Amino acid sequence: MSIEKSIQSLGGSARAKSLSPEERSEIARNAALARHEKDQSPGRPLKATHVGVLKIGDAEIDCAVLQDGTRVLSRASFVRAIGRTGKVKGGESYEPESKLPIFLGAENLKPFVEKHLTDNSNPIIFRHPLTKGISYGYRADMLPAVCNIFLDAQDAEKLRENQLHIAKKCQMLIRGLAVVGITALVDEATGYQEIREREALQTIIKEYISGRLLEWTKTFPIEFYKEICRLKGWPWNNGKMPGVVGRYTTDLVYERLAPGVLAELEKNNPVTEKGYRAHKHHQWLTKDVGHPALSRRLYELIGMARASESWEKFYRLVDRTFPRVNTTMALPGIDD
Repeated sequence: MSIEKSIQSLGGSARAKSLSPEERSEIARNAALARHEKDQSPGRPLKATHVGVLKIGDAEIDCAVLQDGTRVLSRASFVRAIGRTGKVKGGESYEPESKLPIFLGAENLKPFVEKHLTDNSNPIIFRHPLTKGISYGYRADMLPAVCNIFLDAQDAEKLRENQLHIAKKCQMLIRGLAVVGITALVDEATGYQEIREREALQTIIKEYISGRLLEWTKTFPIEFYKEICRLKGWPWNNGKMPGVVGRYTTDLVYERLAPGVLAELEKNNPVTEKGYRAHKHHQWLTKDVGHPALSRRLYELIGMARASESWEKFYRLVDRTFPRVNTTMALPGIDD
């Protein structure tokens, strides 16, 4: 080794010792990202366009669909689902020579691995839309493949004692996947998945909205409007408020109450030719679900308003805590 390289090595060691754990962790993540970009793709990691949670039996697995359509399962929840314990770390959780995940590296599993896993099973690095950071996952089709590896090994009586609990988990997952799979296939073949989604929405609407008009009662606490005036810097003026408060009420309350509720209320209670609605929206809500949900939400909003120093902070708090379920329009009133 040259003197120059020795000096550089010493300098690197000194720098490493001076780094905080967070800085070292960030460097490790960037190194893993660089390795992935070099080995698997010429560009940056793909971003997940859709994320969710897959429930199979008692297992919950974080899942995502990437920009190129690849379905992936979160590596950490994948490992938990098959009954493995311990924390999964970084991009080196596979054997360098075989490129197999650590949990498939045991010698007694290798004959069965060759039968089910023919493609590269390295973790897939992608960007998560919510955390904005780097996430690790496995292709979704690896789950049944891994389960079959353990089940085949069990049938051949090749499993070790400490692997039996994994086989039990895999059996549960395979059975669950069979049920979910056949249901999804039938729904897709018949077009029922669209009806299923509509029926789920209709169930929510029926719980919240009554088929008949209820007698008008005072529902909105006066404190709700007093807090709006305070945050906007308006005088109370014995309850007389600008017309824009109606927009705020729709946005803060009805647009965030439950999916489909606002659209159904507007259909049942349309604006008349004179430019106003004949009844109050809340008169169409059910007594057992709709009204209690509305009342609870109003008092939650009052508490958030009292804790806010400005209109802008209040809106940001509401938007983060109760995101809209009916529309993606921008929050009104911040610049009014």
